[in-house]
Amino acid sequence: MHRKILRKRQHLFTQSLSFFSLTFQMCKGLSSLPSSCLEKAKEMRVKLGHLAEKQEWTHKHRAQEEKIFQDLESLLNSKMGQQVFRWFLRTEFSEENLEFWLACEDYRTTPGTQLAIKALSIYSQFINSEAPQEVNLDSETKEALTSMIEEPTADTFDKAQQRIYSLMAKDSFPRFLRSSYCQEALKAL
Repeated sequence: MHRKILRKRQHLFTQSLSFFSLTFQMCKGLSSLPSSCLEKAKEMRVKLGHLAEKQEWTHKHRAQEEKIFQDLESLLNSKMGQQVFRWFLRTEFSEENLEFWLACEDYRTTPGTQLAIKALSIYSQFINSEAPQEVNLDSETKEALTSMIEEPTADTFDKAQQRIYSLMAKDSFPRFLRSSYCQEALKAL
């Protein structure tokens, strides 16, 4: 529906631009008309040109923003997508999955000298059985993390992060797409 309206508006702008371009040509060719006619036509052409550019830019960026909701990876790579998804996950009491995934992304870029501190923080926040935001991981993955936490590496949380990503992709994300949060975000674009 929105695309149809945008196309119609774009068509009207194109027609208006053509009309004023023609008017400009007519004024340019008619030396007997006052110079104010030529100036007005030039002004109108410039204004309509800017308006058409803005419309094209808006349409292009709207299409790009709509792609944010196509898959979980695109959603997670967008600040706006993360925020809308976070609001949705709060209603499902599973916001910790997103927070853990983001913490793991941040961990990957951590300098080697700070890995141990950050790994312990992530473990305490999300993995430990008494963690305030414990994520739902199988016992095998938890045990592997527990044994690696003493000497963490840059890929310590990769397997756990992938499991949580899969959980969100198969479980939360499809429900999110059907939710009012997603629908409202798309309307707002």
